[in-house]
Amino acid sequence: MDDPSLTPSPPAAVKRDASLARISFLPWTLFLVTLAAAAFFAWKWLEPEDIGDPLATSLVAFEKQDKLTVFSAELAPVVSSNDSRMFGLVNSKQVAVIPARVDYTVNLASVGRERLSWSAETQTLGVKLPPLSVSRPNLDEARAQYLRDGIWISREAQDKLNRDNTRLAEAQAVTQAANPVLMNLARQAAREAISQNLSIPLQVAGYGKAKVNVTFE
Repeated sequence: MDDPSLTPSPPAAVKRDASLARISFLPWTLFLVTLAAAAFFAWKWLEPEDIGDPLATSLVAFEKQDKLTVFSAELAPVVSSNDSRMFGLVNSKQVAVIPARVDYTVNLASVGRERLSWSAETQTLGVKLPPLSVSRPNLDEARAQYLRDGIWISREAQDKLNRDNTRLAEAQAVTQAANPVLMNLARQAAREAISQNLSIPLQVAGYGKAKVNVTFE
């Protein structure tokens, strides 16, 4: 026959089990509270804010670039000049092919808010650029090719022929640079460059589906 003193009373057993349950539950409670607090502060930290004005975002992108070179063309003017000396007794002629380079640029400093428009419905940014600027031709006379004709060409005559050909080549390069085909290529290059330059800042600002429509005056 068992001794009743060795058998724990039901209230004592229940009390002991409840104490063990509280001890086991406490670490999980602290863990869940800590996790909830961490999630709250993370949400507050990463909570998306107002992505702001797309026009202001674009203007900031423009401010970083004063003048943007969008296209370059290599030209090859062919010119000729004549020289006559000693009352027309000594004549000479020089034909020259002088490579030239011209750059097409956009003055972004003149692009203000009045040249920008934003359509929230289509997520499209409109940009109206000023006319392209064409640089002064850069003649590469080190690569020039000459064809001279004359019985005798003095040093003075040669210098004059070179100066005349340089002047003519520069003028011809200016005319060639204004060719509609080259101007259209430069405008297309400008549209692509501006679109790329503005698409990335807009995406970073939160306009992931934004499109850029670039036009000229």
